[in-house]
Amino acid sequence: MEHAFLRRAALSRPDVNAEDAASLFAVHYGLSGPIAELGSQQDRNYRIDAANGRFVLKICRADYATIELEAQNAALRHIAGKAAAPRVPKVFAGGNGADIVFVTVRGEDYQIRLLDYIEGQPLTRRKHLPEVTVAALGALGGRLALALADFTHPGLSRDLQWDLRNAEPAVNHLLSAVKDADRRQRISRAMDAAMRRLDGLKSELRQQAIHHDVTDDNVVCLPNDSGQLMPDGVIDFGDVINGWIAADLAVTCASLLHHADGDPFMILPAVKAFHEVFPLNQAELRALWPLIVARAAVLVASSEQQLALDPDNGYVSGNIDHERQIFEVAVSVPSALMEIAILQAVGQMGDPGAAIGGERLLPELDLSKITVIALDTQSDLLDGVAWPQSGLKNQLLSAACRDNAFVSTRYGEYRLTQTVLRSPQPGQTYALHVDLLLPAGTSMSAPFGGILKSIDDGLILLGRDAALHLSGVKAVPGPDDFIHPGQPLGLVAGTSGENGVLRVQLCSEKDIVPPPFVSPGQAAAWTVLCPSPAKLLGFDCDAPAPQSASLLTRRQSHFARPQKNYYEAPPQIERGLREHMVDVEGRAYLDMVNNVTILGHGHPRLADAVHRQWQRLNTNSRFHYAAVAEFSERLADLAPEGLDTVFLVNSGSEANDLALRLAWAASGARNMLCLLEGYHGWSVASDAVSTSIADNPQALTTRPDWVHPVMSPNTYRGPFRGDGSTAAYIDAVMPALEKLDRDSKGLAGFICECVYGNAGGIPLPPGYLTEIYAMVRARGGVCIADEVQVGYGRLGHHFWGFEEQGVIPDIITVAKGMGNGHPLGAVITTKAIADALEKEGYFFSSAGGSPVSSVVGMTVLDIMRDEKLQENARRVGDHLKRRLEALGQRFPIVGAVHGMGLYLGLEFVRDRETLSPATGETAAICDRLLQLGVIMQPTGDHLNVLKIKPPLCLSRASADFFADMLERVLSDGW
Repeated sequence: MEHAFLRRAALSRPDVNAEDAASLFAVHYGLSGPIAELGSQQDRNYRIDAANGRFVLKICRADYATIELEAQNAALRHIAGKAAAPRVPKVFAGGNGADIVFVTVRGEDYQIRLLDYIEGQPLTRRKHLPEVTVAALGALGGRLALALADFTHPGLSRDLQWDLRNAEPAVNHLLSAVKDADRRQRISRAMDAAMRRLDGLKSELRQQAIHHDVTDDNVVCLPNDSGQLMPDGVIDFGDVINGWIAADLAVTCASLLHHADGDPFMILPAVKAFHEVFPLNQAELRALWPLIVARAAVLVASSEQQLALDPDNGYVSGNIDHERQIFEVAVSVPSALMEIAILQAVGQMGDPGAAIGGERLLPELDLSKITVIALDTQSDLLDGVAWPQSGLKNQLLSAACRDNAFVSTRYGEYRLTQTVLRSPQPGQTYALHVDLLLPAGTSMSAPFGGILKSIDDGLILLGRDAALHLSGVKAVPGPDDFIHPGQPLGLVAGTSGENGVLRVQLCSEKDIVPPPFVSPGQAAAWTVLCPSPAKLLGFDCDAPAPQSASLLTRRQSHFARPQKNYYEAPPQIERGLREHMVDVEGRAYLDMVNNVTILGHGHPRLADAVHRQWQRLNTNSRFHYAAVAEFSERLADLAPEGLDTVFLVNSGSEANDLALRLAWAASGARNMLCLLEGYHGWSVASDAVSTSIADNPQALTTRPDWVHPVMSPNTYRGPFRGDGSTAAYIDAVMPALEKLDRDSKGLAGFICECVYGNAGGIPLPPGYLTEIYAMVRARGGVCIADEVQVGYGRLGHHFWGFEEQGVIPDIITVAKGMGNGHPLGAVITTKAIADALEKEGYFFSSAGGSPVSSVVGMTVLDIMRDEKLQENARRVGDHLKRRLEALGQRFPIVGAVHGMGLYLGLEFVRDRETLSPATGETAAICDRLLQLGVIMQPTGDHLNVLKIKPPLCLSRASADFFADMLERVLSDGW
């Protein structure tokens, strides 16, 4: 029987242009105004901006049954009357009182309708969709299905090419339009496989009224506070039918695949959200992926045909690349895998069953002599080893075999040996197999009966319940032989007297050739398909699963809450290398925020120096030893002449706290000037002069009376802007000084960062510190340069931040990078100021200046000199700043690029005139960068500045990777 949709599929769009539409608007609805055509595959849609609102004229051929259009109108009214239903268009009658008006244009009959235009943005042109948007789309689909559950209409019984119940005949009919023979064959194969999986499920698939086209094109969205689009309305009810509920969700999920960046698991939040609103049964969940594949096949085949009929159809030609991409992603993974992933996502996977067992694969092997080695992020074998490098796994296996008879890797392990640096996607780090290093010629026996298939360098044993995949094997039986349990299977390949590598892998789906490694996001589903071979091997070869979630719970239970994590769901980082960090799943991140590790992570020279000193001595600075004298001398040599006396402490907070005590002792006064928006530490004194509301929301109302904050000389968003603002900002300090003068309270000093670190590295206005320092000193105060964040070579062009202003402070505080993560801080000042502290007693820090800390500090300086890290900060930092400034030319959200060297700030604004801070957007951008392999955090009082302060060893390639990923986020969305 010929389907009606086959005739419709051959129809081109109505031949109605914008001028015709203007006439139809005016004659039948009394509307006039600017007109724009909206996309459609087989209809024509025009929007008009009329005086009383925006409307859409929908034009379809007379070939379509009027009762179908009546069903669409009735569905819209039905949904509008439902609580919690999505927004939908309203239907407006024509001048004759009818909802559907019959017209003729150039001899062709059409049916027209008028709907209001729902404001909002579609998702289709957003390349990246965040998980919150994907979940919202799924939930919207569920709400719509719920609203339509009790809707009936005779016009829903339609013969429609988009109805997935008709997918097989539709594709078979449309395939002739696909000119590419390879694509045509792949569509046909995919369709056949999908139909086979659906055959046993169709009887359990429920039917009701469904929209059947809730796609990224047919939803309208409003942005949330982070600028992410949130679907809340649905348009285009042209495909509304009585059909499978699962098909409705399948259509939505298929539309997501061209946003998936190749990862089909991206749909899972939508599935879960739909299921939470409108629960699906087991058969519907199992049918979902085959239906998605079928939808992808229909889309591609239909668009190919429509372009053949109507080459000028911009809507179809604009979408066909997306639809081909949808198909490619849909067929990129086995349906069995996606079925498992979908069931896991909604919590209906159930028990995967007993592990696959049988007789021992290696019956002659002495199990007591097998050593199982770890190759994960926390493995001792990888300490001090250069990674990543080609062949590293085999090198480690061979090294382990020198001390052990037999060596095995672990199944279910996230391997550091598979980690990929500077990658926007997580690497395929999760091992679905076991490798064993065994003597060549070691015999194997069949663990279960089955058909033996020979492959390159190996065998596949196809059993009743699973397939056993072996590589590094020389077969004993002939190919296609049936062998019984215990029968000889083969020998470990290799040269006699040497070792060979045997790879062992199981797969419960016998027609799948499983990958050896998969990405962390797909590991749980693949583990069901490819279970552990431990029972066949006879020993425990399974790696323990990371316990990151429970570890975070333990941290939150006992580690005080004010000590925050980066990120709401932080990755568990357990290893680093130069500017890279790696989590327990082997995911590498580019560390663009860690100014503590100035040399980079895992520096072998520093590790060796610390190891040597710990073996010799570690004590406190009251003892006489060489390291503290040598380190103090080197620090004094780095400071301007006259600043020759050093205190050693453990942190920047301690350094600034001590600097304030020195100011009080040297001046005999108590009052301190500081800048608004500044941060200097957590101790009582250093917190008192910290005014950043990002670090302490109560900062502006809780300062003690001896603290006098003055206007932040923020030349970007302060009241006075640009290089010519110096005088105005100096004048803004005068009221505080004049009040102190009137009250005769005296001034102890002034503390500030010489480059505004907490605001993202904004330089102070030219000459600002020259004037302020002079006014402070004229009143008997001392000037403290807080170099904890910005100093010590990070600026590239200067070693100290105060050099940029051309001034010399009385006290320098430094910490963070000077210990490369070891707790180390220092105060450098004059002998006179240091000696003044003795009036209050002596100073002592138990660990400050210890032998280990002093050796750490000297080794850091040695490495900075030998590896020319300040020069690298200047060279790479200048390059990175140029890259970031170029982004500002393209993306309006980029307000400014601050800083220099490798202390940069990228400030995001919603409006370049008002400088309204893009706070929510900045947080979302940081989250998206993490997904792309970059660690970044916001700073500033409005938390709208990317604080770019990576290790000084940052390579140009890594700087470019960061800029590329940021460009990708700003282009594709966050």
